[in-house]
Amino acid sequence: MKSLKLSVIAALMFTLGACKSAEEYVEIPAEVMDDKVKGAWAGKMIGVMYGRPMEFVSNSDIYRDSIKWDPKNIEAALLEDDIYGQLNFMKTMELYGQDVSIDSLAKNFAYAEFALCHANLQARKNYFDGIPAEELSYPENSIHCEDIDFQIECDFIGFVNPCMPQSSNKMCEKVGAIMSAADGMYAGMFVSAMHTLAYEKDDPKEIVLAALNAIPAESGYAQCVKDVVACYENDPEDWKAAWDFMAGKWAPYDICTPYLPFNIDAKLNGAYVVMGLLYGHRDWAKTMEITIRCGQDTDCNTATAAAVLGIIDGYEAIPDIYKSYLPEIADRCFSHTDYSYNKAVSQTLEFIKENVEKNGGSVADQIYRIKRQPVLPAEYVKGFAGLEIAELVPVTEIDRWTMVGRWEDFVYGDGDDAPYKVATMPGDSIALEFEGSGIAILGSWNTDGGRAEVSIDGKPVKIIDTYYVAEAGKYEGNRAYLFYILDLPEGKHTFSMVNSAENNGKSTAHKLYVEKALIYK
Repeated sequence: MKSLKLSVIAALMFTLGACKSAEEYVEIPAEVMDDKVKGAWAGKMIGVMYGRPMEFVSNSDIYRDSIKWDPKNIEAALLEDDIYGQLNFMKTMELYGQDVSIDSLAKNFAYAEFALCHANLQARKNYFDGIPAEELSYPENSIHCEDIDFQIECDFIGFVNPCMPQSSNKMCEKVGAIMSAADGMYAGMFVSAMHTLAYEKDDPKEIVLAALNAIPAESGYAQCVKDVVACYENDPEDWKAAWDFMAGKWAPYDICTPYLPFNIDAKLNGAYVVMGLLYGHRDWAKTMEITIRCGQDTDCNTATAAAVLGIIDGYEAIPDIYKSYLPEIADRCFSHTDYSYNKAVSQTLEFIKENVEKNGGSVADQIYRIKRQPVLPAEYVKGFAGLEIAELVPVTEIDRWTMVGRWEDFVYGDGDDAPYKVATMPGDSIALEFEGSGIAILGSWNTDGGRAEVSIDGKPVKIIDTYYVAEAGKYEGNRAYLFYILDLPEGKHTFSMVNSAENNGKSTAHKLYVEKALIYK
């Protein structure tokens, strides 16, 4: 009976909203708001575990095998970084307020006792290296800045800002700057905007189109999403045709992992989220299945899509097959946090009340009266659009590299058998001639990592520090970028690097771990 009551209230609310779209305020009954917040976090948990077994299983083709689900699978969501990572930011805001400084957010994230990868890992190292929190993920400081990381961790921002996409964007600018920029930032803004709009709108296409207004129209992310919408409008049933088009047009542009089959670029994975929402037609099973069958980062993408549905439908309307076991674990804490599902819901509601009142609304008599905010785009920042990998040059191609000094062979083992060359003494140098518009040097950071002076075409351009508090770069999917420069004039260039006599005072040696070079065009 409760489910029917909520659905009637929601239907009435949306009808009134449609008839009075010009009204300044949106009114949401407290019972409906509670249900939507519960649905948001439940959707995130359901989606992440629905897609978890297929994560990066299918990277250059549609996933065609069976998809299985057991309601108890949701229990493992308590261990998912897709959730506890963003709960770290929520906890910092709980402790210091939602207006907490970006430095406090970055510090608590950097010193959190959980492992990080890609953009998050680079942000942590940059923070330890003394880069200001506001600059951690400038494109010149992080080649990972357009990775999927913020798209994964932004959900709570939309959750706590119902019908307030400007407030959401403002929060994204602070949290997202820690690990993202350009299209990486716009990914988080777009997803968060979808969440804010889902509190009032119930049509996925309408939500997608409105959320696009939160990011610059000229951005690659916006163009990518628009391509999905165009495919859908051409044929709202043939998602496989859309997949073919998107894979051909957008898959090559993953700056972070262009040498691997999997793709963690925010744009392509964001496109798969949108495909699931559009072609799924609000059906939970169909939405999650399509998102998964698109491949790549399936657990993250399905979690994002399901969270949008969770807000639209509310917890009570989620099919029992997905949520039936959630009450069994609702008071157990997510890994690395003191948040349970129930606490995440209650804290989200506290933040919502604060944000509604701070932005000109009110919460009284069991009604949230929210001052509607127009959806306005963030400022455009250019990222790495249009760059492709031209060639790979591993250190085993010794005729291409010039090495001077005591360079030793090195292999991690334990499943990572890629050959390295390791500089061991100050003065050791390495050089490579290449043709293109950019170069990146892949290797590892470590507790014995040294510093080096890097030159391009004989001119010093940067001092790099490869020391890190732990071994970082083992396994090819998470290599460390020792150096990169991506805006050279197209043509012939020379990269060179000399091991420095000065190292980080915390480092135990002067080693430089080099595995390969990526040449871009």
